[in-house]
Amino acid sequence: MSEAQQSDPQYVLTLSCPDKQGIVHAVSSYLFMTGCNIVDSQQFGDQDTGLFFMRVAFSAEPPVTVEKLRASFAAIADSFQMDWRIHPAEEKMRVLIMVSKFGHCLNDLLFRARIGALPIEIAAVVSNHRDFEELAGSYNVPFHHIPVTKENKPEAEARLLSLIDSERVDLVVLARYMQVISDDLCKRLPGRIINIHHSFLPSFKGAKPYHQAHARGVKLIGATAHYVTADLDEGPIIEQEVERVGHGVTPAQLVAIGRDVECQALARAVQWHSEHRVLLNGSRTVVFA
Repeated sequence: MSEAQQSDPQYVLTLSCPDKQGIVHAVSSYLFMTGCNIVDSQQFGDQDTGLFFMRVAFSAEPPVTVEKLRASFAAIADSFQMDWRIHPAEEKMRVLIMVSKFGHCLNDLLFRARIGALPIEIAAVVSNHRDFEELAGSYNVPFHHIPVTKENKPEAEARLLSLIDSERVDLVVLARYMQVISDDLCKRLPGRIINIHHSFLPSFKGAKPYHQAHARGVKLIGATAHYVTADLDEGPIIEQEVERVGHGVTPAQLVAIGRDVECQALARAVQWHSEHRVLLNGSRTVVFA
């Protein structure tokens, strides 16, 4: 790629559609005819579902704009029945992070965003407790305390949705947020909520899962990052991380290792989602990492 092409604005096209001949040719021909240069291209045909998935990163010389690209690509997309998006590559997703009493994932995401390791802009931190108000403030991120009880849950979620709308939030991240998201909220934000939990589920539920795992002599601990759906902790999986542990590891050490594993899995899931690398495939995902 020439130096001029490297400085041109870059975009990301993602699509899924029924798999048939000619899709790659149609996309590449369109980009060529539009004066675009393909930087990276990945595709996958799922034989189980009969769907085709594609992610293309490309550059385009001005006066090409994202609006013009979207308008001109629509005809091709319609001919293949595509579910598609075109995003400016440099456009950062606006993220809202939700947390309760465990702050390791929140702290990790705040730090990664601060140093530029995650291509996101953290619009707000929301919690049902005030424990991490000072932490959010140290990163100059607005903190919103929204208490949740059985009696006020509809009102609390209404406040949350209002905040999501006013802050133009693209993605909600549950960074150890210990409240169940309602079915209605899941339906309002499909594919826009990511959760992290330890991978003992459903083996060790409830309080102190790592202590339960230690009592059973578990040798592998892990974490799963997934999209949130109405089925609790069963949404499409984006990323998983595991760590082998020995017989001499204490419950406290298991907790510490588990926190690191959770941070790693969640950070990768947020990064891949914000880079438009994750496409929904029914109850699964296609991840062009």
